[in-house]
Amino acid sequence: MTKYQVSSMSNLAYNGCGCLLLSMGIGAIGAIALASFLNASNKPMISEAKLYVGSMNKAQQAQFAEKSAFATSVNALGIGIKTETTNFKYSVRATKKAAFNYGLSKEKGFKSYVGGVFLVSAKNFEPNAAKDEITTKSILCGSDFPGTIKPAEPTYENGKIACGKGTTQVTR
Repeated sequence: MTKYQVSSMSNLAYNGCGCLLLSMGIGAIGAIALASFLNASNKPMISEAKLYVGSMNKAQQAQFAEKSAFATSVNALGIGIKTETTNFKYSVRATKKAAFNYGLSKEKGFKSYVGGVFLVSAKNFEPNAAKDEITTKSILCGSDFPGTIKPAEPTYENGKIACGKGTTQVTR
């Protein structure tokens, strides 16, 4: 054997070992990623409902700014949200002074969400606002426990927005 052949064989052995270590490392990372994925499998579904109801709240605010009235259906919001997905049903209830947007769980293991958009005196939030100026304020609430029961609507009383009984504020 020449010097060149010996050197090549030792490089081959070294590279072969490197490939083995690399394969083991990739396998370990894959196993960790799989475990994380399996543990987080419900998170996208929960995020869907929060995202949809939050988007419905924003669309209601835009709807009121544009048309001086709240939308009375999910489709009327014009944001492309389906009224039903695999795990949730979405709906709207509107009055002249408020709109309530629902993401109702179809599965006993998921929480439901409700959003509220309220017409309020701008003076309550902006000291320099005109006396008769109105604005909208919103809140997003999640049920305290998983289930398929429609959550209680948020309220607006004495200048304060609050989640209904059995729900907790997710975001304003």
